[in-house]
Amino acid sequence: MQQSVFEPISRLSVPALDSILGKPFPVLDDGFVRLVDYMGSDEAIVQAARVSYGKGTKKVNEDRGLIRYLMRHRHSTPFEMCEAKFHIRVPMDTWRQWVRHRMANVNEYSTRYSVAIDSAQTTKPEEWRIQSLGNKQGSSGYLDSEKGNHLTKREQELQALTHSVYQERLELGVAREQARKDLPLSTYTEAYWKMDLHNLLHFLALRMDDHAQLEIRLFAKTIGEEIVSKWVPNAWEAFQDYRIQSLALTQYDRDIIAALNKSGKEGAKKLAIQLGLLDEAGTTTKKSREREELESKLTDLGFEIPW
Repeated sequence: MQQSVFEPISRLSVPALDSILGKPFPVLDDGFVRLVDYMGSDEAIVQAARVSYGKGTKKVNEDRGLIRYLMRHRHSTPFEMCEAKFHIRVPMDTWRQWVRHRMANVNEYSTRYSVAIDSAQTTKPEEWRIQSLGNKQGSSGYLDSEKGNHLTKREQELQALTHSVYQERLELGVAREQARKDLPLSTYTEAYWKMDLHNLLHFLALRMDDHAQLEIRLFAKTIGEEIVSKWVPNAWEAFQDYRIQSLALTQYDRDIIAALNKSGKEGAKKLAIQLGLLDEAGTTTKKSREREELESKLTDLGFEIPW
């Protein structure tokens, strides 16, 4: 019977990450993100990938190449071998979006057992965003200064009132679990949030995107740029190349581009009509988000819009 031979194991550490362990990175007016603990590194990703076929290669450039291969072909398990635990302070409305990402371990500050954090997100007069007409979930531009000043003043009055009512209930002996019910969603909460690298990168890909709400986008960018980039620089580089800066083409996209190259603008336009991206007259009066996304991709690739 062949006896296994094991190499010595030492805990992987990342000096660049150790230097910021516990450091709070401010976000918004009173929020923060700080790294509490972590497990693994770029080396752990490579180690996990190679366990199925022995030692494999060990040169730094080969490690980088393997990580890029894994990211490019959307392998997930090796990236799940790394984990990070964060301590965050975040407004409750932003936190509601945050916890929709369910592949995490979460322990949140409890206003049932403890008095609510005496802090709420405030909005400067120039920060009031206008509802987008084309995107029900998004915003576009900002209100003028006169309206902004009015709304900021009203916000201050509202937050002062709700805090006063909350404190009054506590002083009169109302249970914390009930006294809290009228606190605004701008109230800050805190949580420990632990996630493996694969799911963390998925979170960042969605929440760093320009279409994400500004508040959670600021938290995501802080996590990515200040922490993850230092933790797993090779994986972060591959993530930027293959997820953030890459361009995904649908079947329609590929067919339109092929028609454009083969038959010119008229061929691409004719196909777009057949696919329902344009109306029967070949105009853009018909609203199509899919066509708008295709037009954006064509522009990025250096093509002229063929219709």
